[in-house]
Amino acid sequence: MAGEEERVELKFRVYDGTDIGHNNYVASTTIATLKERLVAEWPQGKTVIPKSVNDVKLIYAGKVLENNKTLAESRIIFGDQPGGVITMHVVVQPSISKKKTDKNEEEMPKMNACTCTIL
Repeated sequence: MAGEEERVELKFRVYDGTDIGHNNYVASTTIATLKERLVAEWPQGKTVIPKSVNDVKLIYAGKVLENNKTLAESRIIFGDQPGGVITMHVVVQPSISKKKTDKNEEEMPKMNACTCTIL
């Protein structure tokens, strides 16, 4: 079986405790690829829905994983696992809408700019 890449079984836990995307992945799979798959397979009926890969953060062992790294580069443990499955946590942070930005600008007092002139 030379030439076969090691595989790891992953599942992704969302904010309400449900698991999605339970599957086997090879060590060369990028984090961005995992996020794309999660966005495509996102369960219907959730109150928070990611619109793009940029809205999703994957957390493993207390670290937010970077899109450009592979599972191996992210130090995901391959081989025999107790229980056999690694759970990653999924955080959805939708981009800020313009309505929120406009509201925040109205609530914040305007600051006068101060200038200094040295003669």
